[in-house]
Amino acid sequence: MAKKSVIARNDKRKALVEKYAAKREELKKAGDYEALSKLPRNSSPTRVRNRCVLTGRGRGVYEKYGLCRHMFRKMALEGKIPGVKKASW
Repeated sequence: MAKKSVIARNDKRKALVEKYAAKREELKKAGDYEALSKLPRNSSPTRVRNRCVLTGRGRGVYEKYGLCRHMFRKMALEGKIPGVKKASW
């Protein structure tokens, strides 16, 4: 489980990205990179980290499911993810 402060920090970044998305797009189209650089750093979408919905883990996260590899495997074996089953051939 990731620290709650790390998860909260990432949530703040998501909120800033959403808040400044239109303004960033407008400045990019105008080519005003000086004004773009004066926006908050955390308003850039690249600063947001994909994290597991259940544990907050930042690595090994499947974007389609929003789960880290550990939780994905656990839930798939329990049959809690529809359409996913263990491969055998």
